Amino acid sequence: MRLGIRLLFAFFLINGIAAFFVLRVFMAEIKPSVREVMEDMMVDTANILAELASEDLAAGRLAVDANNSSTSPFAQHVRRYATRPIDAAIWGFSKQSLDYRIYVTDTTGRVLFDSENRAIGADYSQWRDVARTLRGEYGARSTRDVEDDDTSGVMHVAAPIYVNSQIAGVLTVAKPTRTVQRFIDRAERKVFMGGLLLLALSAAVGVAVTLWMVWNVRRLRDYALSVQGPADGERHDPNLPPPTALAVPEVPGELGDLARAMDRMRARLEGRDYIEGYVRALTHELKSPVAAIRGAGELLQDELPAADRTEFATQVVQQSERLQRIIDRLLELSKLEQRQHAEGRAAVALHDCAEAAIAQTRARAGQRGISLTLEGHGSSGPWEAELVTLALTNLLDNAIDFAPAGSTVRVELDGATVAVQDSGPGVPDYALPRLGERFFTTARPGGERSGSGLGLAIVQRVMALHGGQMVARNTAPGLRVELVYRAA
Repeated sequence: MRLGIRLLFAFFLINGIAAFFVLRVFMAEIKPSVREVMEDMMVDTANILAELASEDLAAGRLAVDANNSSTSPFAQHVRRYATRPIDAAIWGFSKQSLDYRIYVTDTTGRVLFDSENRAIGADYSQWRDVARTLRGEYGARSTRDVEDDDTSGVMHVAAPIYVNSQIAGVLTVAKPTRTVQRFIDRAERKVFMGGLLLLALSAAVGVAVTLWMVWNVRRLRDYALSVQGPADGERHDPNLPPPTALAVPEVPGELGDLARAMDRMRARLEGRDYIEGYVRALTHELKSPVAAIRGAGELLQDELPAADRTEFATQVVQQSERLQRIIDRLLELSKLEQRQHAEGRAAVALHDCAEAAIAQTRARAGQRGISLTLEGHGSSGPWEAELVTLALTNLLDNAIDFAPAGSTVRVELDGATVAVQDSGPGVPDYALPRLGERFFTTARPGGERSGSGLGLAIVQRVMALHGGQMVARNTAPGLRVELVYRAA
C-alpha cells in the first residue's frame, strides 16, 4: 500500500472514530440538557405559584363546590391563564397554546384543585412529586400518558405550600415534554449537520496535508534517485545533469533536515564513486595502447631490420599520442562535469565559433585529404564561446576520423542550430542512442578502434551546460550530428 493511501486511511479512521464518539456525546446530551433547563424553570414557577396559593389554601377556598366552581382568586386566575390567547414566535417556532397543568393537594395527598378538572378528589399521595414534597424533600416525576410512547411524557415538579411555617399542601406544575421536542429535534439536526460539515472540512484538511506530505516525500525520493547514479550494468543517460547540478529540495521541518542530510551523504560518496567509475573505465581504455607500447618496446630491444625498427618506433609514438589524447580529453570532460552551467555573459556568434573550430582542425583534415566547408551564418546568443568551439572541434575531429579521403565535411549553421555532416559509413542504428557515453566507440572505416570515446561525451556535456541537446542520425551516406542550443 502506498504512503499516501496509508496516511489517508489512518487520518480518516482516526477522524471518523473521533467524530462518531463526539457526535454521539452531543446528540445524547441535547435531550437531557433541554429537559434539565425545563425542570429548572418549572421549579421556579411551582414555588411562585405555591406562595400565591397559600392564603386560599389556609382559608379553605381552593376546594370546588358541586357546580365545579371555586371562590378562590388563585383558582380563578389559573383558569383564566389556561384560556388566554397566545401567539409567540420563539426562535423560528410559533407557540399558540399554554401548556402548564397546575394542581393542588392537601396534607393527605387528595387533589383539591386541578386547572384541567381531571383529578379533583383523587388520591395522589403515592405520586413521587406529592409524597416527597410532603416529607420536606424535593418532589418531581416524569410520567408517560401512553406507556409505550416516549413522546407522551409529562414532567411534574412540586413545591410545598406553607401555612404558619408548616406544610399545608403541595402545588404541582406539569408540562408535556413534547412541547420542547421540536427544539430538541432542531438542535439535534444542527449538531448533526455541523458534525458532518466538520467531518468534511477535516477530511479536506487531511487530504491537503497528505498530498503535501506525499509531494515532499516524492521530491526527496526523486532527488535520491537522481543523485545515486547508474547501478551496476546500467547505462548512464548523458542527457541527465550530473549529481552536483541537482538542487537540494526546499522542504520544511524534519523533511528539510533529511534532505540536507541526504545531500551531505551524497557529497561524501560522490567523489569516491566518481573516481572509481573513471578509474575503472580509464583502466579498460588504456589497456590496448599500453599493451601495444610494451610489445613494441620489447621487440625494439632485439636486433631488427631498419624497416621493422622504424615501424615499431612509429607504433610507440602513435600509441603514446593516443594516450595523450585520452588523458587530455579525460581532463577536459572531468572539468566540464564539475560545472553546473555555462558562463555566457555577452552575445556569442555561432559563425565565429564555427570558424575557430575549423581553423583548429583544418591541418588534421588536410593530412587525411578532407576539406572543411562552412555554410550559413547562424544566430548569436548568451553562450560560452570557448565551450561552443570545444564542442564543434570534437565533432569535426570525429567526422574527420570517419570521412573517406577526398570527401568534404560540412558545417551548416541555421539559427541556434549547428550541424556537422560527413560522408562516412555512419554508425549502426543500435549505437545511435549510445553516442555521447564515456569510452563508447564504434569501428573506424579501416576496422580499428583508435578513438577514446570521449569526444562526443564532451560534446554532450557542453550541450547539457547550455540547456541544449545533441541529435545524431544516419543520412546514408554519412552521419549528421546537430547541436541545438537554447535561444535567449
